[in-house]
Amino acid sequence: MSKRSLDLNRHTYGATETVTHYAALNYLTPCERMLFGSYVRSSSAILDLGVGGGRTTPFLAQKASSYVGVDYIPAMIEECRRKFPALEFKVADAANLSAFADASFDAVVFAFNGIDFVIPDSARMRCLQHIRRVLKPGGVVVFSSHNARAILVRPSWNRERLLRAALRFSLGSQMVASAWMVILTGVRVVLAYCQALLKTFGRIAKRIPAKAFWRGEGWLLDSAHGGLYTHYAVPGRVIAELEALNFCCDRILGDDFPRPSHPLATDWYYYVFIKPLDK
Repeated sequence: MSKRSLDLNRHTYGATETVTHYAALNYLTPCERMLFGSYVRSSSAILDLGVGGGRTTPFLAQKASSYVGVDYIPAMIEECRRKFPALEFKVADAANLSAFADASFDAVVFAFNGIDFVIPDSARMRCLQHIRRVLKPGGVVVFSSHNARAILVRPSWNRERLLRAALRFSLGSQMVASAWMVILTGVRVVLAYCQALLKTFGRIAKRIPAKAFWRGEGWLLDSAHGGLYTHYAVPGRVIAELEALNFCCDRILGDDFPRPSHPLATDWYYYVFIKPLDK
C-alpha cells in the first residue's frame, strides 16, 4: 500500500463528520457484549486500541483496574477526553505501542475492525507484535476483521418501526393495527429482499474480480465515510497470521451473532486469541 492510501485513511478518519459520527455511538453489538463479558476479566489492565469516539469505553472501563484508550486521530482522543475526563487516553499509532511496557496489560481490544486500517501489511504485523509484547502471559486480545469473501447481503428490517407505524394507522383498534402490521410487514419483506439482492450484485461486481476474494486476503477501497483502504481476510488467514506469533486462537464469532455465521454472508468476524503462559 502506498503513502497515498495511508494519507487517505487518516484524512477520512480525521474529518469532522467522521469524528462526530464515532463520538455519537454508544452501544456494543451482541457479539461484542458476549465476548467482552466472557474474556475480559474484572479488574483487568485494559488497552483499547482504535478507541475512536469512546464507543467501547463505558463497558470496558467499568471492568478495568486500569484503562487506556488509544487512537491515531487527535480529534478522536479529544472527544474521548471530553466525554470521559477521569480516564486515560493517548494519541498513538497502533503499529507503534512503544509507550507501553512489556507485559503491562491483561487484555487488548481492537474493535470495529480497526486493525484492518493499519497500513501497510508490515505495519499491521508490527501492530500484532506490539500487542503480543504488551500482553501479560495468559493475556487476551479481542479484535474484529473484515471477511474477504463476504459477497451475500442478508435482508433485514426493523420490526419495531413497522409496529409503530401500524399503531399510528390503527385509530386505537387492535384489530386494525394487526391488519396494518401484516400489510406493512409484507411490503417491507419484499423491499428488504430487493435491497439485499441489489447490494449483493454490487458486492459481486466489486469483490469477485479482486485478488483478495480468491487469495482470501488483500486490500480493497471501502466506500465507508467517503473512502477507506481496508484489509480483508478469511478466518484461516487471520489464524495463520497470529499463530505465527505464537498466539492461540480461542474463539471466532461472526458480527451477525447470535445468528449462525456464513463464509459468504458474514461481513466480519471477531477473534479471541490468547498469549500462552510460557511465551
